[in-house]
Amino acid sequence: MCANDTEPSLSEQVGTALPYLRRYARALTGSQASGDHYAAATLEAILDDRDAFGTSEGGPRVALFAMFHGIWDSAGGALHLPHNTSVDAPRARALRHLARLTPRTREALLLQTVEGFTLDEVAQILRISGDEAAELVAIARAEMHDMVRGRVLVIEDEPIIAMEIEAIVTEMGHEVTGIATTRDEAVALGRAIPPDVILADIQLADKSSGVDAVNDLGDERPGTPVVFITAFPERLLTGQPNEPAFLIAKPFRPPQVVSALSQAMFFASSAPLRV
Repeated sequence: MCANDTEPSLSEQVGTALPYLRRYARALTGSQASGDHYAAATLEAILDDRDAFGTSEGGPRVALFAMFHGIWDSAGGALHLPHNTSVDAPRARALRHLARLTPRTREALLLQTVEGFTLDEVAQILRISGDEAAELVAIARAEMHDMVRGRVLVIEDEPIIAMEIEAIVTEMGHEVTGIATTRDEAVALGRAIPPDVILADIQLADKSSGVDAVNDLGDERPGTPVVFITAFPERLLTGQPNEPAFLIAKPFRPPQVVSALSQAMFFASSAPLRV
């Protein structure tokens, strides 16, 4: 058997990394529609220039994200707003927030913390030096930490994990409104003190669903952003409509929670999640 027979095809290489590129694009833009717009453009670019995809030193995943950023940068890192969007609409306000951030800081932070790239890989993707990548991540942490504060509802049935999440959220300067272990508890807490952001597990203690709790609360308070922290990311990264914009796999690292929560707070008025 030839060595090439054991090497994954281009479609297999891209297909393995694509769900995570789509996750990254959604978190970066705050919208599934905008994120998928850029992900689709990236796939088209690969089909047009397959040789360019294979030139990255970091392997297929780095190459895929690098091609995405070539398109993102050429578009000016722009969010796509519907036509006739009011200047006071949620996503228009998000654009004004973006204008206050140092360019490329959010990209570097998401790539390192949520997607797990090393600083050297971040540098390859953004086509900058390693020192510049480290500086961008540090700036992003400071700027986003200082920009937004809010109330956070935690839906998590494992006590140790819930305590760790609470400590992370509190250290960031946010208020934890409560910790729910079941769907009913989550709905009751969310109704008593409406949160600005929800951090939710999927599978809860009484076999109920954090997704259902989120949807119940979303019916009453549309627009509340959600960060899912779950041992079963494949249940939500399906490629189907209405995937969550912010998704962290267990076991998680604290910087992942910090980054995702900051992004969710930043886009605190993005479209409500329905799954």
